Amino acid sequence: MKKILSLCATLLIAGTVFAGEFPDISIADLKKAIADKKVTIIDVMGSASYKKGHVPTAIDFAAAKASFAKSLPADKNALIVAYCGGPTCKAYQSAANAAEKLGYKNIKHMSAGISGWLQAGEKTEKSN
Repeated sequence: MKKILSLCATLLIAGTVFAGEFPDISIADLKKAIADKKVTIIDVMGSASYKKGHVPTAIDFAAAKASFAKSLPADKNALIVAYCGGPTCKAYQSAANAAEKLGYKNIKHMSAGISGWLQAGEKTEKSN
């Protein structure tokens, strides 16, 4: 029985890694990281959506794509968080994968997305 459970756990972990998934971060944990200035946030919603409202301090991935590496911290172990529309949106993966290819090791996904951020009553920043 232990061998079966171990095999199932191994397959589950391997499936998650190969699926291009990244660990989730809660809104509360992201807010703390923002307050502590210990996170780089990447908005993958597109520039029009970004201008209307994004998580405070977030980078517009669409606008920064050409010079993405310059938008990220020098420390490859720094916390990077990508988000998109909400729990079913997978667009965040483009930014998370790009950061991973650049060698970043602490990449997370705010699965709640901008919709969850707003539903939680959190404020957004707007851009021109």
